[in-house]
Amino acid sequence: MTTEFFWRLPLGTDGPQLTTDKHNRGSFAQQHGHIAPGLLADGSPDGFTYIDYIAQVAKAAELAGFEGALLPTGPEPWIVAAALARETRRLRFLVAFQATWTLPAYAAQQAAILQHLSHGRLDWNIITGGNPASQRAQGDFLEHDQRYRRTGEFLDIIDGLWRNERFSYDGDIYRLENGSLPPGLGSERKPAVYFSGFSDPALDVAARHADVYLNWAEPVDKLKPHIERVRELADKEGRTVRFGLRVDLFARETEEAAWRDLRRQFERLEGKPSAVSSAFTRASDSVGGARQTAYHQNIQDFDALTLAPNLWAGFAKAKPGPTVGLVGSHQNIAERLAEYREAGFSTFILAGNPHLEEALRIGQEVLPLLRQPPAPALKASA
Repeated sequence: MTTEFFWRLPLGTDGPQLTTDKHNRGSFAQQHGHIAPGLLADGSPDGFTYIDYIAQVAKAAELAGFEGALLPTGPEPWIVAAALARETRRLRFLVAFQATWTLPAYAAQQAAILQHLSHGRLDWNIITGGNPASQRAQGDFLEHDQRYRRTGEFLDIIDGLWRNERFSYDGDIYRLENGSLPPGLGSERKPAVYFSGFSDPALDVAARHADVYLNWAEPVDKLKPHIERVRELADKEGRTVRFGLRVDLFARETEEAAWRDLRRQFERLEGKPSAVSSAFTRASDSVGGARQTAYHQNIQDFDALTLAPNLWAGFAKAKPGPTVGLVGSHQNIAERLAEYREAGFSTFILAGNPHLEEALRIGQEVLPLLRQPPAPALKASA
């Protein structure tokens, strides 16, 4: 089973601390001590924006051996991917976006053009939306199950456009008449679909359309039954699905150093979760998000958040996103990731703060441990 490793690009902000409230890179605020944008000694803008910093992270991930990079929802990931295609050579771009943000025929045309410009380096992380308030702020008033119906129809049309010179569709949400890809671009690779969701409507879409079904980290024994269910549903559709894991890392030279540094950062929160993280969690209707929240809700003790060796459930107290992450030495992290691989996961989307330095650290210290060929069997003595 081929394993692929992606690095998350911190679209928006980044920093050396876990909590987003303390970030000082790539923000929109220009002040001394901040990077891209920052201020010169005389107080004038330094002329950099967050894309200059993101480009450095992308280059670091590519140099460190990652196959691709996740461009999460945030400042327009499509635009960022197009910009980074000129900054990198082989890095694939896993662009996260929602069906509600654009019509499927137009998304297909954009994708075909970006594939052509980037030499086929685009894949899609299709998001359906897990926060009703945030959805309504974007003009989307569909309820949870209807959002997944829309995502399914969106991907039906994408498939149809890539398989046919002309394609028409009549669904509950979308209609299309004689749609097509841009002239001359029909041979471009259709972006692979990386997809997640724990609800029944989400699993129906995953079974029909996902190339890679993504999970946030949980104890391996909790995820095994779920991926088996997805595998069975896909099999009924005559399809094969691969499985991926999105997980934050807190790695140091030794396990003791990792836990010590993480505890120090946790104590700086003083029992007050990140404002951004708290606002998102309160309003979420995501089933997968609820599973993550259950691991840390109403738990303030640092040690009580440890779920298993090197598996800690306090990351979401500092920032939105995955709750459960891996903590330990480089060897610890590699061993835990290998356990997920043995359980059936072949795609790993990794992250760590600050993303620039950690891309290099993980690429140099952890990935080689996972890519070492198995030791040759010893020959029996004559």
